[in-house]
Amino acid sequence: MELPFAESWKIKMIEPIHKSTRPEREQWLLKAQYNLFKLKAEEVYIDLLTDSGTGAMSDRQWAGMMLGDESYAGASSFYKMKEMITQITGFEYVLPTHQGRAAENVLFSCLVKEGDVCPGNSHFDTTKGHIESRKAIALDCTIDEAKNTQLEIPFKGNVDIKKLEDALKKYKERVLFIIITITNNTAGGQPVSMENLRETRMLANKYAKKVIFDSARFAENAYFIKTREKGYKDKTIKEICDEMFSYADAMTMSAKKDAIVNMGGFFATNLKEWYDAAKVKCIVYEGYITYGGMNGRDMNALAIGLDENTEFDNLDSRIKQVEYLGKKLDEYGIPYQRPAGGHAIFVDALKVLTHIPKEQFPAQTLAVELYLEAGIRACEIGYLLADRDPVTRKNRFDGLDLLRLAIPRRVYTDNHINVIAAALKNIYDRRESITKGMKITWEAELLRHFTVEMERAE
Repeated sequence: MELPFAESWKIKMIEPIHKSTRPEREQWLLKAQYNLFKLKAEEVYIDLLTDSGTGAMSDRQWAGMMLGDESYAGASSFYKMKEMITQITGFEYVLPTHQGRAAENVLFSCLVKEGDVCPGNSHFDTTKGHIESRKAIALDCTIDEAKNTQLEIPFKGNVDIKKLEDALKKYKERVLFIIITITNNTAGGQPVSMENLRETRMLANKYAKKVIFDSARFAENAYFIKTREKGYKDKTIKEICDEMFSYADAMTMSAKKDAIVNMGGFFATNLKEWYDAAKVKCIVYEGYITYGGMNGRDMNALAIGLDENTEFDNLDSRIKQVEYLGKKLDEYGIPYQRPAGGHAIFVDALKVLTHIPKEQFPAQTLAVELYLEAGIRACEIGYLLADRDPVTRKNRFDGLDLLRLAIPRRVYTDNHINVIAAALKNIYDRRESITKGMKITWEAELLRHFTVEMERAE
């Protein structure tokens, strides 16, 4: 008989987690004002808030941390990290930052000004925040198919080439660059095809525009190209990454995802003029150019993590666990963004909580119900995260309203996944009885989902 799938690693160390009672969770949630970001970690049983910085590092990474060079300038750890980044991406100039949003801040402080238009495929929260805080426009040019959560196509994160060209014609010199998120987080962790990256590059060349990759999960994107796109089955992940980045002028990276470190990120490019401008901002915002916002030990771990996680077996283990959760939800008839994404399952809250109006934030309501049901913390990727329109100040209800179940890398077993699926089934079975959503009592002007205060709607 064919052997079943098993992970390409074994467990060497554990951390205890504790269950709680529903009355305890009700009190904790009330104290947190129904914002799951405000819960204490010890109040959470299974934490799916994010896969960012929450993965389990390898023995090689931990060993590398012991050899970190903490020199203020010119640390050997920086050059190890830089060499690995250049080897995988082809980018010669590298600036370390403490995480991805810091890399965006460093770069966008040089590039983005009021009135600019930054087209791309569903900018994620911090990317959009950095653009809109500078009074520029983050223009979504994702394919329309991404809005149909039950449609199964292999590359749902793609840029719509016609939308993009229309934007380039309309906004002309107001567009300096195109930004592509790989994988497309907001659309459900969906990948972008190599063909689409190539077509975007050709269009950018036609209109003399630059291309930036938001690369937090580029290795997972490469995995999907290998497994889904014609012509790449026999290519290694590193070979696919090399071609992917050949279509970009620069990248920002939250290494807390695909490099599997707890903290770290970087900006990389082959454009010396961009690097020269950005390194000044790096010193102002982050630190000297050979450490940015990072310790030497973290740079060592990042270099090793990039090397390890651009190998097929590591990615296969990770993505198959996400697929496993999707298959459990299929058994229970629970709708999610199909096909299963690279780092998370995104439950379609509008199809689950049909009695909750958009104005009462169905996905956030579902997040609350999941925590109360089993102590599982997930993240709303929808109407709350979308923020208000910066001009009209109206809520943006035109996109998807999803509950993201982000799976940390190498942290939970399939038994934990079974608990998650069972908890969602219990909620799904009683969904008709859930008739009260959430309302905002206080919100920040930008990136409100991190600090919002809410209460039950009447």
